[in-house]
Amino acid sequence: MQFAKNTDYALHALVHLANSECEYKIGIKELSNMLDVSESYLSKIMTKLRKDGIVRAVPGVKGGYELSRSASHITFLDVILSTEGRQQMFNCSNSDSRQHTLLTDESNVQIMGKEENLGVCRIKEVMDNAESALHLFFKNHSIQSILDKANKDCNNHLQKERD
Repeated sequence: MQFAKNTDYALHALVHLANSECEYKIGIKELSNMLDVSESYLSKIMTKLRKDGIVRAVPGVKGGYELSRSASHITFLDVILSTEGRQQMFNCSNSDSRQHTLLTDESNVQIMGKEENLGVCRIKEVMDNAESALHLFFKNHSIQSILDKANKDCNNHLQKERD
């Protein structure tokens, strides 16, 4: 599994915005220079984030981008769903085979929080559970958590230099 490069750029852009949140808004040109990515490519990423309510575009001379909510309320999952889309990671493509019938559990199961009474492929069940766990992991990490860790590392480094 590999995330698209735009997810990487989106996460880094949001960290930059969160880090400068109190000071000023960051224009697309400055942000693209910080990330070493073209303005047009970054604009497409920022448009997705804006449409999903993660950032806000402020027009005018002193305009630019800012977070639309606090960094502690922007999770990695929010960003990934915005940039990667909301499709399932795994789709069982072998549902018509004889082997698939042998791998099917006919009992009620929980899939992505919903009670299902379908013949569920045991392989798909494992993959869906893994996806749910991954979503939970990303939901528990915010842009602010990255800033907090970076600040802690910086403070530890400064403390070691003083000692």
